[in-house]
Amino acid sequence: MSSTISEPETIWSETRDRDSIGGRIRRAREAVGLSGAQLARRLGVKSATVNAWETGRSEPRANRLTMLAGFLAVSPTWLLYGLGDKPADETLSSELSLIAASLKALRETHDRTGETIERLEAQIARLADQARAGDAGDTA
Repeated sequence: MSSTISEPETIWSETRDRDSIGGRIRRAREAVGLSGAQLARRLGVKSATVNAWETGRSEPRANRLTMLAGFLAVSPTWLLYGLGDKPADETLSSELSLIAASLKALRETHDRTGETIERLEAQIARLADQARAGDAGDTA
C-alpha cells in the first residue's frame, strides 16, 4: 500500500492576484465604498498620496500599509503580494454600483418625463386657447 504525504495548504500555494499593489488598493477601497479622499482623511494623508499609491507612482510605507489593510478589511499580505483573502464585498460592491447607476439613470429619466408632461400640457392649453380665440373671431 502506497501513501503519499501532501504538503499543507498555505497562502503561498494559492493562486496569486496578478494586479499591482495599487490596483489591489483601489479595488479594496471601492469594495468598502470609500472614495480616495475619504480614505486619505482616515489615514491622515493627502488625496494625492492615495492616488499615487493606486496608480503605482509610489507605495505606502509599512506603518501606512498596516493601517490601510485595517481600513480596507484585507490583509497586508494581500495588498502587497495578492495572496490571501481578497476583499469580501468586491463582487457585491460592483453589483451594487451597477444597481445604483441604473437607479440614478431611472430617476433622471423620471424627472425628464415629468418636465416633458408639463411642457406638453402647456402646449395643449396654449393651442386650445388659440383655437377658442380663432373660433370667437369667426363668429364676430
